[in-house]
Amino acid sequence: MKELVKEDRLIDNFLRLAAMNSPTLHEGEIADLLESDLRKLGFSVVRDNAGMETGGETGNIIATKKGSIPGAVPILLSAHMDTVVPTDGWGYRIEDGVIHSNGNTILGADDKAALASILEAMRVIEETGMPYGDIQVILSIAEEPGLMGLKHLDFSLITAKYAFVYDVDEPVGSIITSAPYHYRISAKIHGRSAHAGMNPEDGISAISIAAKAITEMKLGRIDEETTANIGIINGGSVVNMVPDICNVTGEARSLKIEKLEAQVQHMHETFANATRMHGQEFEFDINRWYDGYSLEESCPVVQMAARAAEKMGITSRICSTGGGSDANIFNAKGIPAVALGIGYRNAHSVKECIAISELAKSTEFMLAKILVAADVAKTPDSDTYLAAPYLR
Repeated sequence: MKELVKEDRLIDNFLRLAAMNSPTLHEGEIADLLESDLRKLGFSVVRDNAGMETGGETGNIIATKKGSIPGAVPILLSAHMDTVVPTDGWGYRIEDGVIHSNGNTILGADDKAALASILEAMRVIEETGMPYGDIQVILSIAEEPGLMGLKHLDFSLITAKYAFVYDVDEPVGSIITSAPYHYRISAKIHGRSAHAGMNPEDGISAISIAAKAITEMKLGRIDEETTANIGIINGGSVVNMVPDICNVTGEARSLKIEKLEAQVQHMHETFANATRMHGQEFEFDINRWYDGYSLEESCPVVQMAARAAEKMGITSRICSTGGGSDANIFNAKGIPAVALGIGYRNAHSVKECIAISELAKSTEFMLAKILVAADVAKTPDSDTYLAAPYLR
């Protein structure tokens, strides 16, 4: 399949997409371009109301293309349109076959490398007439702040049985079969205000209470499956007042829900102990941000990805991740999904880069999965899809 991918076109299209400024909730311009391209490639395209729900410029894109092979398993290819910042003043350089950011902004390979690969794969299908089953392309908004776009996806529009989500900073061939449950926590610590110069002994610093709690808290890598972090602390309003309020926001993640709940309980207890020591009170809120997933290697969506890698002659690697992706939401909604390595590195930083070879390989991997899905037949007595023994 390597000879089918037009590398120069792929690179040009990636750079065209990466140059478009599309931070979270500002995906309108790139969504218009992607919708136009998908329609030219024979897709019917709709957008849902996720933009209205999230306060963004546009909704998720749901594009559907009828397959050429009756009875082939319908699959879904997914990527997200938004990026983190900084993006203003975007630029790039190519050195030794690697596309780098200009050092002042992100590159945007997360996740525009996936967007470019999807478009290139669909162009190859159009040009070659290669067989394919029904394909849906889901391009989500507001993925970066916590999968917000897909949480509001209109799932009544989804007809695919399995989903492939292209959004992991791992080499092409990496298949993510496990991803964490994620809770966000917030604590509001109450102290007692007093003038910091006149009568500080009458005050109780809410910031000091929060600091005591955080000092006693287990954070970072808890075990091989669990992490926790305190990311935001806000307290006080002026320097000459003992602060009576401190707000703390954090998170915990784990591949095992029972471990996650134990960690969150521990975080709650440290705040409770610290406030109790000072005779003060606190408020504690837990938000279940998204659910985790864990798929058996025998799951058809895993097997299709592994077979595609085998047919390409690359090594597949089954692995887990500590980050979430839209695959978490698809699995929670009953659509088996794996997240897949796209090959970019140093995501969410001004050192972000992607090798051109990985960009091309990701497109080839996508085409291989489409061919595998076209060769998968539905058994007459169940809703299970079994891999056919031959891939053209």
